Amino acid sequence: MYNLAAQTYQQTERMAVSPRELEAILLLKAARKLQVVKDNWETHRSDLDEALTFNRRLWTILSTSATSAENPLPPEVKQNIASLALFIFSRTVSLLGASQTISPDKLTVLVQINRSLAEGLRQKPAPEAAPAA
Repeated sequence: MYNLAAQTYQQTERMAVSPRELEAILLLKAARKLQVVKDNWETHRSDLDEALTFNRRLWTILSTSATSAENPLPPEVKQNIASLALFIFSRTVSLLGASQTISPDKLTVLVQINRSLAEGLRQKPAPEAAPAA
């Protein structure tokens, strides 16, 4: 499964998109997988593990990259990403452990987080203010 996420990342990267756009594309793909399971619970429930695993692996890659010492993001942003990742991992473990007894509505927050983050990544960053003279 990890190979599938890595292959998807590499294939998308070859399409000459920015890293931000690539992250947005992959987050939307993960959200779509989860949404399909949620919307078609009776017929796609068996796809839950695969959708959750794809999402968890993507978040592992994103959070590791975003929180690395080499990443120039501000410490507050790194902390927020780390906190989101911990929530994603915790929710995923609880869903995987109770996959036979959960409600499909438990997937909603994961879908919303991925979509919101993807939307933010697709927005153009604000131009930096010129230093005061």
